[in-house]
Amino acid sequence: MSGIVVGIDASSHSMAALSWALREAAAKNEALTVVTVEVVVASGWGGSQVYGQDYELRDKAQKAAEEAVANATKSLDAKPASVTVKALLGQPAEQLLEAAKGADQLILGRRGTGGFNRLMLGSVTSQVAHHADCPVTIVPDV
Repeated sequence: MSGIVVGIDASSHSMAALSWALREAAAKNEALTVVTVEVVVASGWGGSQVYGQDYELRDKAQKAAEEAVANATKSLDAKPASVTVKALLGQPAEQLLEAAKGADQLILGRRGTGGFNRLMLGSVTSQVAHHADCPVTIVPDV
């Protein structure tokens, strides 16, 4: 998938990343894919174990992500070429890495609570930044 991918989870740091990604995609006239991942149980045999209720949670995450995109785009002067919202099931780092294969850029928020912690990345952001096949931009929560 070419274009820009941004991972969100409704936290303030991911909303900062979403806002930044929308502006970046608009400036570059690129497609933006917004990815949210509903965490499911990791299987001891590899992969994830998905249960029926997980699909309902994924659907709620999809609606929440669509609302976040709608709210974030209201204040923009320029819009990206297109915006696609995807809610996935699985482990966040794995799903984000898969979604970003072939992307021009992956954008993530940086979790930080102040002081020394502001220098630290969240575990998903750290794992994705170390293993992504494309450039990764980590946006601080300002």
